[in-house]
Amino acid sequence: MKKYNFSIILLLFTFIGVFGQSTNTLWYKQPAQYFEESLVLGNGKIGATVFGGVNSDKIYLNDATLWSGGPVNANMNPEAYKNLPAIREALQNEDYKLADKLNKKLQGKFSESFAPLGTMYINSDEPKEYTNYYRELNISEAISKVSYEVKGVKFTREYFVSYPDQIMVIKLTSSQKGALSFDVKFNSLLKYKTITTKNTLQINGYAPIHAEPSYRKSDNPIIFDENQGTRFTTLAKIKNTDGKIITTDSTLGIKNASEALIYVSIASSFNGFDKNPATEGLNNNAIANQNLQKAFAKTFAQIKLAHLKNYQNYFNRVSLNLGKTTAPNLPTDERLRRYAKGEEDKNLEILYFQYGRYLLISSSRTEGVPANLQGIWNPYMRPPWSSNYTTNINAEENYWLAENTNLSEMHSPMLSFIKNISKTGKITAKTFYGVNGWTAAHNSDIWAMSNPVGEFGQGDPCWANWNMAGAWLSTHLWEHYVFTQDKNFLKNEAYDIMHGAAQFCLEWLVLDKNGKLITSPSTSPENIYIASDGYKGATMYGGSADLAMIRECFDKTIKASKILNIDAAFRAKLEDALAKLYPYQIGKKGNLQEWYFDWEDAEPQHRHQSHLFGLFPGNHITPIKSPALADACRKTLEIKGDETTGWSKGWRINLWARLWDGNHAYKMYRELLHYVEPDEVKTNYARGGGTYPNLFDAHPPFQIDGNFGGAAAVAEMLVQSDEKEIRLLPALPDAWESGSAKGICARGGFEIAIDWQNKNLKKTVISSKKGGKTTLIFGKKTKQISLTAGQKIEVNW
Repeated sequence: MKKYNFSIILLLFTFIGVFGQSTNTLWYKQPAQYFEESLVLGNGKIGATVFGGVNSDKIYLNDATLWSGGPVNANMNPEAYKNLPAIREALQNEDYKLADKLNKKLQGKFSESFAPLGTMYINSDEPKEYTNYYRELNISEAISKVSYEVKGVKFTREYFVSYPDQIMVIKLTSSQKGALSFDVKFNSLLKYKTITTKNTLQINGYAPIHAEPSYRKSDNPIIFDENQGTRFTTLAKIKNTDGKIITTDSTLGIKNASEALIYVSIASSFNGFDKNPATEGLNNNAIANQNLQKAFAKTFAQIKLAHLKNYQNYFNRVSLNLGKTTAPNLPTDERLRRYAKGEEDKNLEILYFQYGRYLLISSSRTEGVPANLQGIWNPYMRPPWSSNYTTNINAEENYWLAENTNLSEMHSPMLSFIKNISKTGKITAKTFYGVNGWTAAHNSDIWAMSNPVGEFGQGDPCWANWNMAGAWLSTHLWEHYVFTQDKNFLKNEAYDIMHGAAQFCLEWLVLDKNGKLITSPSTSPENIYIASDGYKGATMYGGSADLAMIRECFDKTIKASKILNIDAAFRAKLEDALAKLYPYQIGKKGNLQEWYFDWEDAEPQHRHQSHLFGLFPGNHITPIKSPALADACRKTLEIKGDETTGWSKGWRINLWARLWDGNHAYKMYRELLHYVEPDEVKTNYARGGGTYPNLFDAHPPFQIDGNFGGAAAVAEMLVQSDEKEIRLLPALPDAWESGSAKGICARGGFEIAIDWQNKNLKKTVISSKKGGKTTLIFGKKTKQISLTAGQKIEVNW
C-alpha cells in the first residue's frame, strides 16, 4: 500500500489552484489504471495516451494515418442500381417488408479500421513504495506532467507532442544526482521488428490489409500480408547529460542519470486515400529519421518553446468565464463525482468546453485525415465501430466546434476529406443509385470509402443503407466559407463539391402520388418505424431526415451560386425542386414527423434525431422563421427525453440551444458531465452517456464526438448567427447569470467578445475579418453594424 503525505499534497494543490488550474488543468492523485483515466496528447498526427505509472509508465501510441486496408475499389457493386425499380415498386405497393429485403442488394463492403501503432513502456527500477504522487494535463499548454517521491528523491516527467517538430518529447528528472534509471521498451498488436543501436530504438512494422468491425463475428477478423498494408516506423532516442546509456536487443535505457530526454518520432507510408501504401507509399523510415535528427539537434527548451507558441496560437483565441464559483479544488475524478451529485462547479463546465477545443487541436491537423470516432487515440486492434468516420452524425459532430470556437484551421482535414470522398462518391452515385453527382453513406475510412456498407446484403438497412452523407458533408464547406468569408475557397474548392452533392439529390428525388418530391428508398439513420400494419422496418419513402438535409444542401448551394454569380441554370433547377419538396408534417402528438406517415417509433427514446437536422446543425427551422416547426421539434425532444448516449446528449444540447431554452440546454450539459466509471470497472447502476474520469465522452464506450458536440453547444448557448444577424446570449441559462466570453466566431466573418451581469449584456466588442454588415440582437434590442476589414468596435446596450 502506498503512503501519501497528504499535507504536502494539499498545499501543492491549493497553490496550483490559486493560479486557475481548475479551468485548464486535469489532475489526479494516482496513476491511470484504465484507458478512460489516461491523459492524451497529440499534434494532429501523432497521438499519445499517457498512464503515468511509477515503476512502469505505459504510453499508447497512434498515428492518424495508420489504418488497415488500402485504396477502396469504389466500383465494387457495379450493377447494384438495377435493383432500384423493384425496391420502388415494393414501396409504391406499401410492401415494406419486401422493400427492406430488396434494399439489402444496395450494399457493399465494410470500412477499414483505425489501427493501434503500439505501446511504449518506460520501466524504472525504483522501489515500489512512493509518496506525493501528482499527475496533470495542462490544456492551455498541451503538456502533461507526473511527479512523485521515492525515499526522499523527487522524480518528475514532462510529456508533450510537438507540431512544429513532429516529435514527442519526454523529459525525466531526479532531484538526486544519479538516481534516474529506466528502460524503454515497445510492443505492438501489429506486425513489427525491433532494432537497437547505441542510443536509438527502432521499430518497423505494418498494419493489416483488413480488420473486421468489432461487432461482426469472423473466424479470421485480422488479415496481415507482408506485401500489403500501411508501413510504419517508430524511433525512440535518449539524450542524456550524465549516466550511461545501455541497450539490449529490444530495449533502450539509461543508468545512474539525473536528467534525460526521450525523443519519439513516428511516420507511416500513407500517401493519400488513392495511393497503395505498400507500393506507392511515403518512405516512413526516412521521414521518421529526418524528424528525429532535426529535433535531436535542438534543446528541450527550444522544442518546448516552439510547441507552446504554435499550440497557444490556437488555444488562446477563446476565453470563457462563467462567474464566481465556490467549488473546492479537487482532483478531476473527484470533481466529476461531486458535480454529478448536483453541486456547483462553473470552472469544470469551462474546463470541459476548453478540453473539447484542446482535443480538436490535438487530433485534427492532417490533411485528408479528420478526427475519427476516437480522435487519434485508440489501443484496440478492432476498436469500437472500427474507430472510423461514421458519417450519419458522428464525423460531422466532431467539427461543429471548429468554426464557432475559433479553430477554423482544424476544419481543414475534414474539408479535404470531403474532397476525397466526393471522388469515390461519384462512382457510388452511378453504381448504387444510377444518378450523377456524388454521395456517401453511413461509414467511411481513411480511404474515403463512400459505398453503403453491409457486406453485400448482410447489413440491416436501418443503418447500412442510408445515403445522405454527401448532402450533409457538403454543408461543412458552406459553413467554412460563411464563417471565414474566404471567397477563393468557395470558388476554387467548395462550389464544385457542393454542386455535385446537390446534383445527386436532384436526380435521386422522385415524385410521390401528390406530385411532391421525395426520396425513395429512404431510411432514417439507425431508427425503426412501426407501419400501420404493425411491421417494424427501416426502408420507406420520403423520410424527413433525407428531405431536411436536401433542403439545407440546396439552400447553401443556391446561395453559393449567387455569391459567385455562376451556374444560373442549375440554380434555377434547385430553386424549383426546393419549392416542390414534400413539406414537413406535424404528427398527432405535436411532434415533427420522422416518417412520411404519422407512424410510431419502435424506440420512442431513440438516440438519433436526424429529422431535426433543419433546426441544428441546419438553420432553416428557427423559432422566428418557422415557429410551428420549432414547437414540433421541441415536442419531439420532450418525447425522446434527456437520457441518451454521450454524442446524442451533445446534439440535443445544441438543439435545445437553438430553441432558445438555455435552462434545458444547461440541464443536459450537466448530464453530459455525468460521471461514468472506466469500462473495465463493474458498476451496479445504469451506465448511460456521460464523462469518464479523464473527461473523455462516454457513449459508452469512448467516442470523442460527445466532447466536441458539448463544447460546440456552449458556444451555441452564448452566440448564434446566420449570414444576416448575430444573436447574443440566446440560450443563456440562469446558472450562468454573469460571465464573459471572448473569441467566439459568428457567420459573416465576425468575432465576438461579450460581458454580461444578471443576464444583461454590459459590453460587446465585435470585429470583422473581411468587412461586412450584420445585425446584433440581444433580446428585443437590435443594432445595425457595418465594419471594414480588420475593424473592431465596442457596442453599448
